[in-house]
Amino acid sequence: MSDLRFEQPVDDATLKDWQHVHNVIIPTHVLSLDDVRERAGRNHLEVAYLGDVLVGCSTVRPPEDDTTTATVIARVLAAHRRQGFGEKLYARGLDRARELGAEAIETVILSSNEDGVRFAQQHGFVETERYLLPGDTIPWITLRLA
Repeated sequence: MSDLRFEQPVDDATLKDWQHVHNVIIPTHVLSLDDVRERAGRNHLEVAYLGDVLVGCSTVRPPEDDTTTATVIARVLAAHRRQGFGEKLYARGLDRARELGAEAIETVILSSNEDGVRFAQQHGFVETERYLLPGDTIPWITLRLA
């Protein structure tokens, strides 16, 4: 795991890598490159590589003005799960959220992503809400770090 490296996506190549991981893991909410650029302007995004191989990505949504809660999302492509990469992405996201002033941490996971739900629960997250976005058929789960 010593070759694991992280990049903040700033050019088209790294933005497309972040987009790819997101769209593979969340096929019900496919993002365009313009969507990703917009997210990069308001959230902290990272892409993880093992050498030159794309492994995963993360999102940290900073606390809003009226709250101290940040959202940390770590995504790892299926072929790279259960190797500690999610741990690294999550830890970096958690550190970044705290640097941004977060006192509470949440995450959101598509309910069909059983690996993601299990990972969150194993890391102390507790489900607080299930909801459907307009047009969706698969619920989202909001979990809060206990």
